[in-house]
Amino acid sequence: MRRTAVALTLLTALSCGTFAGSQAVSATSAPTVGVGGRGTNILVVGIDSRAGISAAEKRRLHVGGKGCNCTDVMMLVHLSQNRRRASIVSIPRDSYVEYAGTTGPARSGKINGAYAIGGGPLTVATVEKATGLRIDHYLETGFTGFEKTVDNLGGATVCTDTPLKDENSGLDIGAGRHLANGNNALRYVRARHVNLRPGDLGRVRRQQRVVNDLLARLTAEGSLNGPISTARTVRTLLKTVRTDERTGLDDLVRIGWSLGHLRADRTEFATVPIRLFDHRVPGVGSTLVWDEARSAALWDALGADRPITGDTRIQPVAENPAPTDPARITVHVDDADVAAALRGNGFSVTDTSRTAPPVRPAGPPVIRYATGQQENAATVAAALPGSRLQADPDLDAVVAVAVGVRPVQVRAVTYDRNVADGAPVTADRLRCAVAAPAAAAAGAGAARPGGATEPSGRR
Repeated sequence: MRRTAVALTLLTALSCGTFAGSQAVSATSAPTVGVGGRGTNILVVGIDSRAGISAAEKRRLHVGGKGCNCTDVMMLVHLSQNRRRASIVSIPRDSYVEYAGTTGPARSGKINGAYAIGGGPLTVATVEKATGLRIDHYLETGFTGFEKTVDNLGGATVCTDTPLKDENSGLDIGAGRHLANGNNALRYVRARHVNLRPGDLGRVRRQQRVVNDLLARLTAEGSLNGPISTARTVRTLLKTVRTDERTGLDDLVRIGWSLGHLRADRTEFATVPIRLFDHRVPGVGSTLVWDEARSAALWDALGADRPITGDTRIQPVAENPAPTDPARITVHVDDADVAAALRGNGFSVTDTSRTAPPVRPAGPPVIRYATGQQENAATVAAALPGSRLQADPDLDAVVAVAVGVRPVQVRAVTYDRNVADGAPVTADRLRCAVAAPAAAAAGAGAARPGGATEPSGRR
């Protein structure tokens, strides 16, 4: 298909960078093994390469270290046949798959390794083989142009309910909603060692949120509400983003205009459902294994041009869901029976019944939690229905349960990391909801008006 969703692809590319001088690779150059389907599929990848980046640039962008010449970020963008729905699916870079197009015995490895073996064409073919979908267009990105793209568009919204700090990426922002310049937005989308959401799954959700809020802001500002304004926005993007040879300016304007009229509840974001989060493979390392049934349902829905949100085959509905993993929560419980029941439910429990008060207080259990332990406290509360939650800044990183005179019922909870980090969700639910701070430039993650890192604005 000639008319692709490249406008959405370009916005998606902001989550991982822009071209580092490499050529876009057309999907027509790759062997096509997918079964096709309705709508249009675009594969967007960000390459982890430091080639051509000076030492000073590495320090400024906080991208030191050695690149792997592999894909660091991968997103599959599906635009429906009627242009009334967009679905963006992040494919974790450590996904363990079988490569396409290799001679001899089948070869498997991390999906990001396909690029090191055969560049863009093998990456496309491998994704087609793993998903069963035809990739209509491919877009390849790198590190260095990211900040220019974000700055040219006037900055990107980043948000967090709690402070985020990651020494590896240089991220250091306070709670709230911030307008970030390109440099700080890059740190936000690259961070992998933060709080309760370490690793790639938490990172790709932040990438999705940046793309979502950028699209929403461009729409609200009227940048996509007509042919002239859309053309101006597209030309701004094309200063730092390159498309394949089959896509002209008219295609981008037409698609960008369609995106500007797309309802938030018709734009979907998801991450491929995972079954094994630390599958060790000799010579490969720690990998992610897709949940076979749920990922197959995801690709089937996209191939049939159906919504992915609300599909219980992709995301089953748990009877008593928990936002965090009970095994990673340290709980102090002052009742031996309740402590034993919670331990049997998978929590890491310390029985403090020896120091419990001789006379129990009236009412239900009280769950006290330290700063930053809100989600863990919510998981404990799911196991102890009717409990009262109480913040306690004097506590260490634990959740403390004080049992009262009321009988306690301990319920089994279901923790599904796919729900916490990548469940299919519409844009209106994914959008930043935390309040903006009084000064949008607060913290290292924000753009500072009038300073050297101020976004340049759209021109």
